[in-house]
Amino acid sequence: MEVSRRDFLKISLGTVFLSALGLDLEKTKAYAKELELKIKGARETLTICPYCSVGCGIIVYTKEGRVVNTEGDPDHPINEGALCPKGASLFQLAENPYRVKRPLYRAPYESTWQEVSWDFAFERIAKLVKETRDRTFLNRNGNGQIVNRVESIAHVGSAALDNEECYLLQKFMRALGLVYIEHQARI
Repeated sequence: MEVSRRDFLKISLGTVFLSALGLDLEKTKAYAKELELKIKGARETLTICPYCSVGCGIIVYTKEGRVVNTEGDPDHPINEGALCPKGASLFQLAENPYRVKRPLYRAPYESTWQEVSWDFAFERIAKLVKETRDRTFLNRNGNGQIVNRVESIAHVGSAALDNEECYLLQKFMRALGLVYIEHQARI
């Protein structure tokens, strides 16, 4: 970083002025040093915030496969480094010790959840979707027109998906005959 004589004088005078007001910069320096140590040697990855459809840029720092810090990307044209409260809390989503990492299943009329395998969860979902679709598939509407649709299942998309994933999901939902397809960013 190049600092001209004029910039140096501005910084120096500004620091003297703030110190004269009684502003203690030691806490700021300590925070900057702590942040520097936390991300030192970490791998930097650019990504997009998963919460809404704005598409804010985020820098994710990882060490040994774990997220150590997240912050807004100042070079991103949408947010220019700024993040909303949800985007700023993204680190907690990734590194929350209470985050559920395996599927949970609560059998009908039971009060407790049990951990199940991914295979069980996917097979159960596929079975219920197929049963519901077969039971409620509508070939013709009340006027006798061919509609070939399912009105008993709805789909809500996620802003965490990219365009290609959304395209494939849309094709799949339409192939099932769903008409109630929505996206979280519009709700």
